[in-house]
Amino acid sequence: MTKRPTRLDYCQYLLVSPINHTLTNFADHVEDISHDAINRFLRNEKMTPRLVWDNVREQIAAHEEGCIAFDDTIIDKDFSHKIELVRRQYSGNAHGLIKGIGMVNCVYVNPLTAMSQA
Repeated sequence: MTKRPTRLDYCQYLLVSPINHTLTNFADHVEDISHDAINRFLRNEKMTPRLVWDNVREQIAAHEEGCIAFDDTIIDKDFSHKIELVRRQYSGNAHGLIKGIGMVNCVYVNPLTAMSQA
């Protein structure tokens, strides 16, 4: 029987997966939760930045010289025709519009501990 994912499942996955945040990777690393179940969960659930912040706040060692870096990127999906997240977006790298998935990364760097947290 397929289990339904929870907010805690998804937040824990985001915390321990600094590189690959795809639904297929999540489904590959949890038992009894299918890719389709995760897709339905994320489509219907209201996942807010506040929810993620509430789950990571205690793990961040704040420092007055710490900094937060935001970086946006577009994952090129020029040959994808059925992925719902694909949109036509401006790419500075391509110097024009491309079909892709827009993504924003956030990293906090604490110079005292020399650690970065994504």
